[in-house]
Amino acid sequence: MKILVVSVHPDDETLGCGGTILKHNRLGDELYWLILTRCDESLGFKKDFIKKRKLQIQKVSKEYGFKKVYELDFLTTKLHNVDFSKLIDKISNVINEIKPEIIYMNNRSDIHTDHQVAAKSIMSCTKSFRYPFIKKILMYECISETEIAPSLPENIFIPNVFSDITDFIDKKIEIMSMYESEVQNPPLPRSLENIKALARYRGASCGVNYAEAFMLIRERF
Repeated sequence: MKILVVSVHPDDETLGCGGTILKHNRLGDELYWLILTRCDESLGFKKDFIKKRKLQIQKVSKEYGFKKVYELDFLTTKLHNVDFSKLIDKISNVINEIKPEIIYMNNRSDIHTDHQVAAKSIMSCTKSFRYPFIKKILMYECISETEIAPSLPENIFIPNVFSDITDFIDKKIEIMSMYESEVQNPPLPRSLENIKALARYRGASCGVNYAEAFMLIRERF
């Protein structure tokens, strides 16, 4: 089975579905990673940081066993400035090349504008009559982005699919720690302790020790 994991920013994949990616790897599924944005000196990032981020992507990709990593290189925090048709075209090209059966994507109502724009674009790139090979689309949550969105009905993340990651939680935490600049100290949300606590809470919702939660957008049997 071909699996496409979409990250607006590197680390989204680990926060949202790292344990599930590891599970797919154990099952022998074919894994692909699409990263939409990159950091750049024009945005105030140092050369050393940019170099370190590239190395992190390589290390994380190896840990998950991705067959190929696609990087679209749009500027981080600037997706709202990108011509929407250009964004759709680039994402569509990747989807048509891979022809994935399952797609994991960012939540459409996260507080980060990049996530909102990306989710809208991805949904435009996954219409069933144009991409019949896609059998399932799942949105994942990103701690520090999903739960911080305004508490309005249209922004609520309502999980209806749970993935048991009990066997993979420690590895997920280990991989997340590779993103040194993204890990926060407690009680801030993106601490390793809180990432594990969220998995524990989601696990309690479905009767396992640790889980990741998703919103099912579409499924075809």
